[in-house]
Amino acid sequence: MSLFDEAPKSTEPKEVPVDPPVGLPDHLQYIVIEGVIGAGKTTLARVLAEASNARLTLEQFDENPFLERFYSDRDRWAFQTQLSFLASRFRQQQNLGDGDLFHKHAISDYTFDKDRIFARLNLKGDELALYETMFNIMQPTTPVPDLIVYLQVSTDRLMSNIQRRGRTYEKDMDRAYIESLGQAYNQYFFHYNQSPLLIVNATNIDFVANPEDLKELERQISGLRHPGTTYFNPSPSRTPLL
Repeated sequence: MSLFDEAPKSTEPKEVPVDPPVGLPDHLQYIVIEGVIGAGKTTLARVLAEASNARLTLEQFDENPFLERFYSDRDRWAFQTQLSFLASRFRQQQNLGDGDLFHKHAISDYTFDKDRIFARLNLKGDELALYETMFNIMQPTTPVPDLIVYLQVSTDRLMSNIQRRGRTYEKDMDRAYIESLGQAYNQYFFHYNQSPLLIVNATNIDFVANPEDLKELERQISGLRHPGTTYFNPSPSRTPLL
C-alpha cells in the first residue's frame, strides 16, 4: 500500500506557485533524506548538499564488517549487523550536534530512527529486547531533523536500482525482503509526527538525469511552511528511466 492512498483528497483548486526561489530556507538547518534500499536517498542527499553548500553526512554501510554476511544469511548475522550499524549511526549523529561554522545547513541520507525499523524486521526475542534497551538509551540524545524527505518508490523500481548500482553483496537481493522493508517504512512514516515530513512519490522521477525533477523537488522543500505531513506527487520524468 502506498502512503498516497492514505493522503487526504481535496476537490478545491490549488494555487500553483510561479517560479519560487530555489534554495534551502534558514529554518531547515537539518534535512534528512529517507527511503528503502535503492530509493536514491544518498544520490539526492549528495546533489542537494552540493547545490546548497550543506554539510553532508552519509551512512557508512561499507564499514559494517557483517553486512555482506548478513545478506547471505540474515538469521545468523542480523544481530551483529544491527549493533554495528547502531554504533556507527549513533557516533555520526553525535557529531552532527557539534555544529559547523562553514555550513548553514546539514543534510543526511538517514535518520537515526531508521535503525529501529531494520531491527524490528530482522531481530526477535532476547536480541530484540537487548537492542531496544540500547536504542532507548541513545535515541533521546540524537538531533531531530527540521525536515524528513521520504522517497517512496515501487518495489520494481527499487529492485532495478539495486541491480543497476552493482554492489556485490546486493546481487542476490531478496525481493520479498525489499517489499517487507517498504511496508515497514510506510508504517513508520504513516505515524511519524516528530518533525515536518515530505513524502515524495519518486517511482517515476530521476533527479540526476533530469534537472527539472531536481528543481521541482527543491521548490517543494523550500516552500514547506507547516509542521505536518505533505504529499508530493510529481509529474513523471521526461527523461526515460532505465
